[in-house]
Amino acid sequence: MQIGWQRIRQVNTHKKIIILTAPSGAGKTSITRYLLNNFSRLAFSVSAATRAPRGEERNGIDYYFISTEDFNRKIKANEFVEWEMVYEGKYYGTLKSEFHRIWKEGRIPVLDIDVKGAIHVQQQYPESTLSLFIEPPSVEELKRRLISRGTESPEALQARVNKASYEISFKHHFNKIIVNDQLEKACGEAAQAVRSFIGDNS
Repeated sequence: MQIGWQRIRQVNTHKKIIILTAPSGAGKTSITRYLLNNFSRLAFSVSAATRAPRGEERNGIDYYFISTEDFNRKIKANEFVEWEMVYEGKYYGTLKSEFHRIWKEGRIPVLDIDVKGAIHVQQQYPESTLSLFIEPPSVEELKRRLISRGTESPEALQARVNKASYEISFKHHFNKIIVNDQLEKACGEAAQAVRSFIGDNS
């Protein structure tokens, strides 16, 4: 059942959380960047990952790059809000300390995470979360976008498309569904939802 974001936006708490989730290729990262650039009260919640940095990725900015051993220690110490082994031996997760770091600054953490992780976070903070599901216009359009990247083998591409279809089936678990048909329009819808949720224009 879809949660009423109109109700959630009225919650008066400084410990708010904004989640953007979507199938791979739907455009959530572009919309996340737009929100961070247009609302000074928002701060990107940096995830932890056990993989090596790619390209110009920086530790503490793009991800907290940690060892698998350290990640497992943090799991046992209950230091994650959510975590997942996305691929064999490759873990990703959201640290509780990251929320507290951002809240201490008087800002609101913005999460750009997968659907499973988003559901876990929302379940733990149901009264203080705005969750936005970014939906592609169609699975066919999503496949076209992924093909245009030119980074996937046919098998990997089909696996991503199958996963996307499965993830879209969970869209009604989130507060607001935004169809990313035109990026500018989708960014505007996301901004409007965030503005209502945080209660100001900054």
